[in-house]
Amino acid sequence: MILHPAVLSLMTMSLLAGIMVLLAGAVGVRILLSWNIKSGSELQLSLERQTYLVSTILAYTFVFQILSLFLYIYTADNLHGLFVGAMCAAGTLNVNEYGYPVLMLKIVNFLLAGTWLIVNYADTRGYDYPLIRAKYALLLLIAPLVLFEAYDQYRYFSGLHADIITSCCGALFSQDTRNISGDIAALPARPMAIAFFAAMAATLASGHLFYWKGRGGWFFSLASLVAFLVGVASLISFISLYIYELPTHHCPFCCLQKEYGYIGYALYATLLGGAVTGLGAGILMPWRKRGSMVRVIPQLQRKLALATVILYLLFTLIVLYRMRFSALNLGW
Repeated sequence: MILHPAVLSLMTMSLLAGIMVLLAGAVGVRILLSWNIKSGSELQLSLERQTYLVSTILAYTFVFQILSLFLYIYTADNLHGLFVGAMCAAGTLNVNEYGYPVLMLKIVNFLLAGTWLIVNYADTRGYDYPLIRAKYALLLLIAPLVLFEAYDQYRYFSGLHADIITSCCGALFSQDTRNISGDIAALPARPMAIAFFAAMAATLASGHLFYWKGRGGWFFSLASLVAFLVGVASLISFISLYIYELPTHHCPFCCLQKEYGYIGYALYATLLGGAVTGLGAGILMPWRKRGSMVRVIPQLQRKLALATVILYLLFTLIVLYRMRFSALNLGW
């Protein structure tokens, strides 16, 4: 399995990402301990030169880190035919104990890497490196998670064997299954639909206010995070039912397949993208009135708020379209 082209790509990307964050982390520690923009010492000049190189390398590294989530899900779905019992990526990820932890780590690293890219973008627009300590502190948070992901991913792929019998998504995401996936699948559809549309409405309304008035930034960022979490639960709880037109099929992975027009990729891209831009707008709040950031961050936050509103609106419209034209009727 480990010689599969997509698996080799993921392993290579993880190895390179691990090396880059280790090297960048070492520079980050030096910056956190010794950075002084007012100093003209040799150490300060060396740190300023290094941060240009490290920031550029990390920007590319985290872009690949973001893309690796979709490649990982695609690979898991593509390999499902090799395992008895697997019908989609759900079964492939259940082949051993590392599949789903890697997926969770990739989602967390997707959000953190996207947020770091936003902070880095803002920092490079300031003449006085106003966010340099913040972005390297964030890097030190991300680094161990990237390393854990690389290790668990290696254990996952090296433990894939074609003679293993796994479970299908119907068993993993069943209302009778006693685990977190079963608990989410068992959430009542109508209350979850109300919660979903309420969360999206709150995010869109607060995003609109923040975009035009510059007020409510913290609430908007928190609302976007809540909308993301509710959106993920809703995909399993009730949205999937309308996609598959079956009242008992809660799998969040079958929608990635051709039979359903690969609609899952559009749903995940808009939901994850909206979460990143919403969190990015919030994490910049403490610096929006500091030094050179006064002219940079408010404009950037407006763009991030607009991106969040557009992405979440697209997600909601896709869901509404599937609900409107699905043959399934839940009798609401």
